[in-house]
Amino acid sequence: MSKLTNAVGGERRWWGVMPILPAPVMGGIAKQMEQAGFEGCFSLQIYGPPFVPMAAVAAMTESLKVSTGIAVAGTRSPTETAFAAMELDTISQGRFVLGLGTSLHSALEGIYGEPHRKLLTHLREVVKIVRYVNANAHKGMEPIKGEYYDLQWTEMMLTAPPVREEIPIWIAALKDKLTSMALEIADGLMVHALWTVDYTAQKKPFIEAELARFGRKREDVEVNAWPWIAINDDKQQAIDDSRATVAGYIGYKEYEPFFDALGFGDLARSCQLSAEEHGDPSSVIDNVSDEVVEAFVKCGPVEEVLEKIEPFWDVVDSLCPMTPYRNLPMEKLTAYNEGLFKMVAEAKRRQG
Repeated sequence: MSKLTNAVGGERRWWGVMPILPAPVMGGIAKQMEQAGFEGCFSLQIYGPPFVPMAAVAAMTESLKVSTGIAVAGTRSPTETAFAAMELDTISQGRFVLGLGTSLHSALEGIYGEPHRKLLTHLREVVKIVRYVNANAHKGMEPIKGEYYDLQWTEMMLTAPPVREEIPIWIAALKDKLTSMALEIADGLMVHALWTVDYTAQKKPFIEAELARFGRKREDVEVNAWPWIAINDDKQQAIDDSRATVAGYIGYKEYEPFFDALGFGDLARSCQLSAEEHGDPSSVIDNVSDEVVEAFVKCGPVEEVLEKIEPFWDVVDSLCPMTPYRNLPMEKLTAYNEGLFKMVAEAKRRQG
């Protein structure tokens, strides 16, 4: 049997999402991840900054990489983001990856009260500043003036040398413009959970062409996908448990062009929720058929799901499987997370 590899001929790498729980519980999950062979874990920014939970995980592990998946670029100063990354790299002894993303105007303005910005322009500026601070805060820094920030560093003291002057930065993307920017300036591309297996396969030529346009090799950028997966021997139950998660994402008007491209535009419009309703998609859940759920969430037993996600490996270097989460009680969330561990263990066994 030929060796199972990722898109660049290397070892298939697996990441996981770390829920926010009491430290001993997080530590137990993280140690399980290490033992199962996970490459690393991410902390999401749903509301609060995702650096704190990753610091806790780093303190309780030895080899597991830790990452923000994602830190929303527009909710803090890029200087603070840079120092948070450097501190986490120190705590983890060089195991940190800074995952950044734009989020949506509706979240930035409606939740955090941030001003309206050109999201891609802002993110590009943030990445530039973070890299500059990371490389130079211990040496001395020249002023930086951009479209959104005028940084004079007048109160800056030199810092201790960082563990690494270049901390990897991965950018999360859904649509082509942000995907292209990630391939241009980032060390990694985290593709959105809405990138289905088929859609990801279709984007391979685009990824290769954009890298060539920017003079980069495929090996220069880690491509990391986040498929939704519901492991359950009762496949219909897995589909039913995943429906609310799919309905919630389809309900964002800002994603409408993406769903149009996938052929689900009419469904997206039928599921669109007003801003104040995004927390509960119950009113539109019945609009989402089993077929649509299965387009976005791979449901069923371990063996069936591994077969369904196999085509990802022709495009990506690593996978971060996620469980559906909307409208599910803790016992179901726990069971689906345990299913992910079983799936990764079986995948690692097959890889040898």
